[in-house]
Amino acid sequence: MLSSRREFLKTTTSMSAGMAFGTLPRFPSAPKRLLILGGTGFIGPHMVRYAVDRGHQVTIFTRGNSKVDLPNGVERLVGDRNNDHAALRGRTWDIVLDNNAQDYRWVRTSTSLLEHSVDHYILISSISAYDLNSFGWTNSEQILMEPKVDEGYPRIKSPVGWNYGDEAPYGLMKTLSEDIVHNAFPGKNTVVRPGLIAGPGDPTDRFTYWPVRLAEGGEILAPGNPKHSNQVIDQRDLTEWIIRLAEDQVAGDFNATGPATRMSMESMFNRIGAATDGSYRLTWVPEYFLEAEGLSPWRDIPTWIPGDPLMLVDINRSIAAGLTFRPLRLTSKDTLKWHYTRPEKERSNPLFGMSREKERDVLKAWSANTK
Repeated sequence: MLSSRREFLKTTTSMSAGMAFGTLPRFPSAPKRLLILGGTGFIGPHMVRYAVDRGHQVTIFTRGNSKVDLPNGVERLVGDRNNDHAALRGRTWDIVLDNNAQDYRWVRTSTSLLEHSVDHYILISSISAYDLNSFGWTNSEQILMEPKVDEGYPRIKSPVGWNYGDEAPYGLMKTLSEDIVHNAFPGKNTVVRPGLIAGPGDPTDRFTYWPVRLAEGGEILAPGNPKHSNQVIDQRDLTEWIIRLAEDQVAGDFNATGPATRMSMESMFNRIGAATDGSYRLTWVPEYFLEAEGLSPWRDIPTWIPGDPLMLVDINRSIAAGLTFRPLRLTSKDTLKWHYTRPEKERSNPLFGMSREKERDVLKAWSANTK
């Protein structure tokens, strides 16, 4: 028998979400004491709210600069992963979730500090840890139909002459962080490697560009071959799944992107378009022409690196461990709704994606080229 109206509402909300996405997440048998390093950025707030809704005691450790509305009862510790860890000393938790491992040296410090203070360490890493340096046009003629990269694929290694303490590029920083966690918490660690994270709250515009652009309508530049593969994951699917992993202290390395089956660029646009009221027409422009026009995959044309194996990684292990997915239509709809609440300065100056003027120029040049 449910003991309170709040518990009833939590249960029915979870059941509705589970049935909508094809699963019914069970509630944990006992609450956990969770320490989240971060908690106020892009993926943090939903993670915190979901954990609280499932009955866990949540502590976050941040610099205290972000004014994010979090549930009552969340303990906020203030410090700095560079040089101020006093708030973490002398405390114990069941599990630590490292959301903002931006520097491998931060991870070295936190694992050392928490080695005897937590039972399990969860690191949010990235598929960029894999040793694939093909960011650009290298594989543009390749159409991937099956994943080539699973959790056992070689990861980036330190170059000759590199020493601990040196700066590290993004991919190497992730592998170094993973190795530190593996060594500090043998058999008691989880490494989650997300791909492109999307959804409401994303400040980067890496996915948001497309729902906004399709909602505007008109002629839209669509990149390359419609059959190229693509993967994204809603931040809510990612964070909810991570909390469920924490509940059972599931150990291992996991790729975390989506959807559950292969998605082409054409299919992605169709799913995004279903969330908009705009009347649009896609014009597919070949890779060679886009390259000649000086456009770059990923930055000028977000979410897209043609033929890159990291756009179709193996996620079977994560699905087997309970990862589920909202429809991309819903992710797009919610992203648009959030986008329209952003300050005008942010909406007018996206961090990713070509300008509308550049898009018109390239479409005009392509039209002239095909006459």
